[in-house]
Amino acid sequence: MLKETNNSVNDVQVKNIFYSSLISGAVAGTLCDVVTFPLDTLKTRLQSQHGFFKSGGFKQLHKGLAPVMIGSAPSGSLFFIFYEGIKIGFESRIAEQYHVFIHMAAASVGEMVACLIRVPVEVVKQRRQAFLSDTQRLPLRTLYRGYGSTVIRDLPFAFIQMPLWEYFKLCWKRQVERECTPLEGALSGSASVAISATITTPLDVAKTRIMLSSTTVGSDQTKISIMLNTVYRENGFKGLFAGYLPRIGGFTISGFIFFGVYEKIKEICFSILPP
Repeated sequence: MLKETNNSVNDVQVKNIFYSSLISGAVAGTLCDVVTFPLDTLKTRLQSQHGFFKSGGFKQLHKGLAPVMIGSAPSGSLFFIFYEGIKIGFESRIAEQYHVFIHMAAASVGEMVACLIRVPVEVVKQRRQAFLSDTQRLPLRTLYRGYGSTVIRDLPFAFIQMPLWEYFKLCWKRQVERECTPLEGALSGSASVAISATITTPLDVAKTRIMLSSTTVGSDQTKISIMLNTVYRENGFKGLFAGYLPRIGGFTISGFIFFGVYEKIKEICFSILPP
């Protein structure tokens, strides 16, 4: 009888995690992408191999927003469904000092799954941001051409970001001897995102250039290592950090919004959903 009760409680907990992650991830992802979209556009144009002004300069900073509105919610939901699900599944079985490895693994799986939706959305968005006129519908291989470079960028980003977020919250929780508020979670998220974005900027430059490459360019020319080498050869170390300021500014703001909204909506969901 006790076993059946425990199973029932676990099932309810899993359902609560699923629904809260689904809703909060979708709302947080969409809101932060919309708010910081102009900075993202500037970042894309500064990183473009076609040049800042040829890619649109300061004109139409919301160009390409439509595909983001479509893709942000499902990609945000998928990330947190897998992230929170893996955390819940393994944290209770492993000693607390090893939880950082669970967070890294959970973030990696979440990013790889979310990228299945995020990558084609990013390709369409960035090509519109840079005023690239594709006369024909992009083939599937082009839409997913940046998958490898996006995953290579997002995995180290997630490796750093999510464990740092959890660590900052844990440190604050121990300091104040209570759970973090959504505002404190937002500040922790903003700091972790800013650090992660700084370290992974060169990978983001390469990813952007791959996505903005001509549709006729062969796969050999769109490898991330070749793209990084090309950028360094043409523009030096400075080129690897093109778009740094709008990227860091946008990510710091979006980190605050994303994690703050995520924590608050998750809090609301758990107060509404059955215990």
